[in-house]
Amino acid sequence: MQAPSPFPSAHAVRQSAEPLALPATGFVRQNLLLRFIPFSKSTLWRRVNAKLFPAPVRISEGVTAWRAEDLHQWIADQR
Repeated sequence: MQAPSPFPSAHAVRQSAEPLALPATGFVRQNLLLRFIPFSKSTLWRRVNAKLFPAPVRISEGVTAWRAEDLHQWIADQR
């Protein structure tokens, strides 16, 4: 018989965690970003290419993210 894990399951963590918030500073990866913007991944990249949405920063090979400050500015500009 396997002993129970001392770590909560991902499902339990999601239910008990505080509401998701866009960080004030730092970098935001695509999966998190898509929770805060009202369009799909395809539309996100179309808007980036059309310069209608901030471009991501290449952090390393295969890793891109958006500056949180740029995202907050874009959101403020939409009002």
